[in-house]
Amino acid sequence: MEQDMEGDMTGRVALVTGASEGIGLATAKLLARRGATVAICARKQDKLDRGLEELQAIRADAEAHVLDVSDSDACSALIEDIAARHGRLDMLVNNAMSNNYGAIADNSLKQWRKDFSVNADAVFVSVKAAMQVMAAQGGGSIVNVASTNGLRAAARMASYSASKAAMIHFTSCAAMEGAPLGIRVNVVVPGMVLTTATEDYMKYSGEQAVRTVEAIPLARPGQPHELAEAIVFLLSDAASYITGIALPVDGGKSVQLYLPA
Repeated sequence: MEQDMEGDMTGRVALVTGASEGIGLATAKLLARRGATVAICARKQDKLDRGLEELQAIRADAEAHVLDVSDSDACSALIEDIAARHGRLDMLVNNAMSNNYGAIADNSLKQWRKDFSVNADAVFVSVKAAMQVMAAQGGGSIVNVASTNGLRAAARMASYSASKAAMIHFTSCAAMEGAPLGIRVNVVVPGMVLTTATEDYMKYSGEQAVRTVEAIPLARPGQPHELAEAIVFLLSDAASYITGIALPVDGGKSVQLYLPA
């Protein structure tokens, strides 16, 4: 039977992690505008409160939870609680991230593990919990948010890049296990996006930031809403035959052949 391709998500329930601002909040707001009941989570109460206020201006039934996704028990418990209260969980977006910047020689194992705890371990935990719920209800959709650093190498980004690469391949494995259960699992791969962290980087990096932007084929950073559109597409019935893909949304950066000037 043909699926509804209009993007109507009324009656569906979604959880978006790392959603107090930036890509996560933009995604939550777009889901809410499509009719979904949306729960968001993040570590900082003040930012979460501001994000929830914006979200509830779209849908009054939106909810927010303070959560450090690296707390595995709390992460699983939140997913189980949302599913129990709403009777289902249709969509999960793993957007929370950790980024330790520094040379390998200067980094500690603790710093390495912090990036992996958020970018890989927490994704495993949340996907496992969500798949158990989705399998019981007959299906669902999951989108993980990686980075072009997970596809291409950069100096001083080892722990972040390696953990995002792990996320990308884990997504493929989860898609294979989810497919017989009606669960689709995909990953979006952002390039440079104008989040608060990126704006801070551009403010203090001067000429380096200018060169970084100029090196993007589309010659500009992405906007959070542009990532949200890609994420929500993959969650929607319009992508009903898509699973296991890594979709770059990066202005062409990940496929660019570098030629020295």
